[in-house]
Amino acid sequence: MRILHTMLRVGDLDRSIKFYTEVLGMRLLRRQEYPDGKFTLAFVGYGNERDHTVLELTYNWGVSSYEMGSAFGHIAIEVDDAYKACEEVKKAGGKVIREAGPMKHGTTVIAFIEDPDGYKIEFIQKGTAGY
Repeated sequence: MRILHTMLRVGDLDRSIKFYTEVLGMRLLRRQEYPDGKFTLAFVGYGNERDHTVLELTYNWGVSSYEMGSAFGHIAIEVDDAYKACEEVKKAGGKVIREAGPMKHGTTVIAFIEDPDGYKIEFIQKGTAGY
């Protein structure tokens, strides 16, 4: 068994694809419209779906926003340098909500950014997480 993807509902699919591809450097792997169901799916990631876990961005036609709820936490992405990654996100117009630095009560270097729909994304600096 393995994790295939995580699904996020988004309010503007093109805006979300642009964020994940241009700000975070993922690739658009596939996109499919389902007219009978009135939704569109787009899969983005750093590698093909056979070998990598990816994100499924789901756009339900006519729905422009969702309540975040309190159960979902964040998506974590390993980066070589969390400080540099935050600067690159800012230069690309993204939103950093917690600057890079050691986590509270530990030494793992982390940062948090936010996607256009308000989903939190944690950067974890490679080599600092203890695994």
